[in-house]
Amino acid sequence: MQMGDVNGDGIMDTVYLYGQFDGPPGIYADNITLVIRDGRTTKSTTVHLKNNAGYNARLFLGDFNKDGVPDIMISMDTGGSGGYRIFYIYSFRNNRLRELFNSDDYDDKYEFEAHYENFYKVRVESSQLNVLFIIDIGTKGFDYLSQFYNSNGLLKNPVQGGVLGIGALFPINTTNRNNYFDLLALQRIIGPTNSDTLGYVENLLSWQDIEFISNRLTVSVFGVDSK
Repeated sequence: MQMGDVNGDGIMDTVYLYGQFDGPPGIYADNITLVIRDGRTTKSTTVHLKNNAGYNARLFLGDFNKDGVPDIMISMDTGGSGGYRIFYIYSFRNNRLRELFNSDDYDDKYEFEAHYENFYKVRVESSQLNVLFIIDIGTKGFDYLSQFYNSNGLLKNPVQGGVLGIGALFPINTTNRNNYFDLLALQRIIGPTNSDTLGYVENLLSWQDIEFISNRLTVSVFGVDSK
């Protein structure tokens, strides 16, 4: 439960997430439902989520679309080894529900591929976004690299990695002068196995007119010991 003036009438409203636990109370729930209770009229609005089951369902209220009214962000974990998470953001200004973000649409828009290349490089790219990143994996060590590369740095066979769907979505304030939030979305870059994390695609999203747009799209990698 969170409280905030989500309809913009100057009176605090109450926002709930309801769910059903299977057996004793735990952290996994299904039939997760959003309920908004108007602080002025006490009338409740129920929102049934398309993806409505997960772990650690949580709420965050903050202004994402820059209209001066807090929006409603819902997050939940799917619990799989891929680290996928489900996210929704809704505006409820003037008691009218409007979806601003959902993780399914995001994953459809920001799809990437990862392919190993000769000389210890991994090519991360998106043809639909017309963007390319190159990751240097030359510091991964002999035991790792010898699985895929000959001693001359050439691939023994084609090797494909992957970029998973959205795994984290953080509300952040980048200006310190405004009360609205941007979003930082992360997608994990993996090698041939899910346990082999090579880095992350990081996407800074800001609201513009009618949708979130990408302000900065980067790839981050882990540092190594310089000694």
